[in-house]
Amino acid sequence: MNAKEALPRYFRIFDGKESPYYLICKGVPVSLSSDSDSDVLWKEHEEKVREVRSAKGPSKVANPNLLDLKLELGRRLLNPCRLCERKCNVDRLAGEAGYCRVKESNVTSKFVHWGEEPELIPSYTIFFSRCTFECIFCQNWDISQRDRGHHIPPENLASSIEGMLGGVRNVNWVGGDPTPNLVYILEVLESCNASLPQVWNSNMYLTEKAMSLLDGITDLYLSDFKYGNDSCAGRLSRVTRYFEVVSRNHKIANEQCEIVLRHLVMPNHIECCTKPILKWISENLDISRIRVNVMDQYRPQYKARDFEGMDRRLSSKEFNTAYHFAEDLGLNVI
Repeated sequence: MNAKEALPRYFRIFDGKESPYYLICKGVPVSLSSDSDSDVLWKEHEEKVREVRSAKGPSKVANPNLLDLKLELGRRLLNPCRLCERKCNVDRLAGEAGYCRVKESNVTSKFVHWGEEPELIPSYTIFFSRCTFECIFCQNWDISQRDRGHHIPPENLASSIEGMLGGVRNVNWVGGDPTPNLVYILEVLESCNASLPQVWNSNMYLTEKAMSLLDGITDLYLSDFKYGNDSCAGRLSRVTRYFEVVSRNHKIANEQCEIVLRHLVMPNHIECCTKPILKWISENLDISRIRVNVMDQYRPQYKARDFEGMDRRLSSKEFNTAYHFAEDLGLNVI
């Protein structure tokens, strides 16, 4: 199955036959008051998102609209913060930082990226600093584990995105990880009108509420599924309940839209991580809507050389084992 067959809606947006979800959201009217009970707002949100999925194009902008509702709900998730599954419960609205150490969203770079999967390039990629993980082998550790970049007013970043129309295939939100910056991203989209697919490039360690906010906003998940068990995740990324959360969120994402799913093959982790993940994908997801990238880019960077078994590059035998295992499962491998 080629990319157009697996990701038909993504390509229809790119071809101008459909609109990105976030623009459709702007045409969906809602009842919204800042003093409304959160349970009432979440119920309306759930009902209105169904309208977005069934629509082909935007209607006249409503006031207030579903994107406004998402932004209100997103701000409520910042105090106490419940965007990622660490659920630090700090008051992000008051400038407190949780585990991710994000206070104000800082963009470290924004550029036309040619290094992503073929169906994504050229991609307007927006990198944020900081992350919800502490991967000992992170290739972007200089931005994921440190404060870098600067804050760009949402309306200015929206103008930058609109200036890319015609020159890129999508807007690619990444980091670090974009999750701590979800509310800021919604603010950017409120000011933006570019008909470009929105790509959520993430470790997928979000809460179910945060995943709900992405429903009707994200046109394509560029997701990461790294560990086949919680032990490896805890040792190498200092994260708990990894498999439970990330597998759950991949199921949710699979219902929302199409996915390009990345799995980084790591040395000595074929049996404990690679095979269980690929087998789980084949048994639990609608693989007709997913492209799987079995990646051989592991490098022992950052702190990896201090961890036994992670201090070398992947062997060709390990990668071939992983790749052919994915093929034998019938996955749509890139």
